[in-house]
Amino acid sequence: MKIFQRWMLCAALFLSLTGCGINNIPTFDENVTAAWSNVENQFQRRADLIPNLVEVVKGYAAQEKEVLIGVVEARNKATQMQLPEDLLSNPEAFAAFQANQGEITKALSKLFALSEAYPDLKANQNFLELQAQLEGTENRIAVARRDYIGAVRQYNTELRTIPGRWWHSLMYSDMQKRESFSAEEGSDETPTIKFN
Repeated sequence: MKIFQRWMLCAALFLSLTGCGINNIPTFDENVTAAWSNVENQFQRRADLIPNLVEVVKGYAAQEKEVLIGVVEARNKATQMQLPEDLLSNPEAFAAFQANQGEITKALSKLFALSEAYPDLKANQNFLELQAQLEGTENRIAVARRDYIGAVRQYNTELRTIPGRWWHSLMYSDMQKRESFSAEEGSDETPTIKFN
């Protein structure tokens, strides 16, 4: 009978531990990792579309070499960046990653603005298709970033609140706070519009 009572006590203790958040930190960490993978996939999708877009634009606006070079250089810088294993908990590396991706966004904006000056380019079916794919990818990036930010918020909150704070200090002290995306510099400024 004593063995059965001990077994029941162990089972009750185990069930109470699983219900008190002991698994929240690793679970939330896995959610952050999964959300980050989706962010990376969307950024990679965008990077993969850029060479085709540049080739189409080259055929119509070869004289706009500076804009094309800017797009290619921004893409190369972002795709060749060596990402450290601790990227998600390394503020400097995360900021560099975000800055590189922001440079691609700026370069693509210039490229699409350029299309206004070239009606043949603007009417080219390949250009229109690539532009639509990139716009869709930008939307996917925004959704992936939003999901990642939510996963990071949940994970970081768990590390700072009780009982997660206790479990972190007792069992998961190697798990670090995760970095999140922030608004790009100048995004809070109202654009000025000038009419000629």
